[in-house]
Amino acid sequence: MFIRICVPTALLAVVLSIFNPALAEESLTIVFKDHRIDPQELQVPAGRIITLIVDNQDATPEEFESHSLKRDKVIPGKSKAAIKIGPLKPGTYEIFGKYHESTAKGRIVAK
Repeated sequence: MFIRICVPTALLAVVLSIFNPALAEESLTIVFKDHRIDPQELQVPAGRIITLIVDNQDATPEEFESHSLKRDKVIPGKSKAAIKIGPLKPGTYEIFGKYHESTAKGRIVAK
């Protein structure tokens, strides 16, 4: 019974993502290292849902923050976290590391 329900649901998700690009997810990565964000600018397609992988390579925790994206998440040292964003309208969205705001700055540009 469980398989009969899950297979059609999974198929529906695949079909919808083909016909509606906003539903097709893309995964992109930013890195916190030496209390900086790399890359400082991440270009993403507008109108798409993005899974942003935040890789904190520092030994200390960092808080990913973006007021314009309305997202924040503490990532422990030497850890990764996935954050869903979008679909985004064309524009620039500032991001930063809240614990090291003076050096950990970047932006996401949706085109």
